[in-house]
Amino acid sequence: MTMEMFVKRLAQPWMVLAAMLAIESAVCPGQAPAPAANLGDTAYALEQQGKNAEAEAAWREFLKVHPSSADAYAHLGLLEARQEHYKEAAPLYRKALALNPAMPGLRLNLGLALFKSGALQEAVQTFTILLKSEPPSSAEALRLITLTGLAYYGLGEYAAAVPYLKRATDADKQNLPFRLALAHSCLWSKQYQCVLDVYHEILTLNAESAEADMLAGEALDEMKDPAGAAQQFRAAVKADPREPNVHFGLAYLLWGMMQYDEAAKEFQAELANNPDNAQAMVYLADTDMKLSRPEAAPPLLEKAIRINPQIELAHLDLGILWSDAGRKVDALRELKIAEKISPNDQNVHWRLGRFYQAAGRRDEAKVEFDKTRRLQKAEDATVFKKLHEAQEKGKPAAENPDAPLSQ
Repeated sequence: MTMEMFVKRLAQPWMVLAAMLAIESAVCPGQAPAPAANLGDTAYALEQQGKNAEAEAAWREFLKVHPSSADAYAHLGLLEARQEHYKEAAPLYRKALALNPAMPGLRLNLGLALFKSGALQEAVQTFTILLKSEPPSSAEALRLITLTGLAYYGLGEYAAAVPYLKRATDADKQNLPFRLALAHSCLWSKQYQCVLDVYHEILTLNAESAEADMLAGEALDEMKDPAGAAQQFRAAVKADPREPNVHFGLAYLLWGMMQYDEAAKEFQAELANNPDNAQAMVYLADTDMKLSRPEAAPPLLEKAIRINPQIELAHLDLGILWSDAGRKVDALRELKIAEKISPNDQNVHWRLGRFYQAAGRRDEAKVEFDKTRRLQKAEDATVFKKLHEAQEKGKPAAENPDAPLSQ
């Protein structure tokens, strides 16, 4: 069993991290524009006074007389950016850049507007152009490198983000958030030793971080070291027992190692933190069944299905329970739902075969047992896969339909 866990707490984490760079849009136009009935001077004065609406109106009046003024478009872009209207600022900066490609600071302003509006691919292209003209060791180059790394991170191009974020963290030895972003990027691009290397760097900061412990645990599990992964998750629980899914991650590892008593306690702890965690309910119920406490399982499974009807294990386990209780109609219904959710799960077909065999339906049993033999038993799902949807959506996760489940 391996485990992945993407803890995506922020809707736009690259923007939050970028705020740490303290880069503000600032226009650096050339000479003050030639006044047209003093409109240029008036517009600039209003802008300096923070009267954005009046300044915008004045600059647009100015453009009626000077329609090719790059300065005016640059100032209009700045006014939009100051109001956090980054999507509206970008085309104004583009227009100014087309009129005067040499205007200082203009391309950076465009890149920042694209970045902050979520147009990350275009932001990367803009930052790449700027990087070519910056000395590699300059502070401006470092800011552009960091922004590029964060843009790739936001795009989900994690392998591309890694070298940029490495350079950013090398230049700032004390920056924990950037190291966490790098560790996530390493994990998501399957560079597991990189995750561990960054984790050891985090330890040197004397920063107690449950998130870092969990990342190291995920990497170790992917490296087929579940015992080491469990140790890291125990450290994460100690660092912050309220961290989302920290108990579930540890419990799932223990479940995979058949340490069911301790796993049950951790699933319960997760539910104490988040009573609507459907996956924790399902796996707690499954653990109860393995500990010969089948009577505790149905309420948990039924509640989990109400929250998320696409968790295969919930239907499979209910099918097993109803079959054992002689509720044949209910058992078959649940097993067929499990089959529909995950048609390639060997466990489901084996259970269906057992059901048909007990019911004397030999031909149907043979079909299911044949499917069982044809299907290679899949590897247990990772915690990353179990939790990825929950972390992204901010609600209990759906079962990965291709993940095999317990018998």
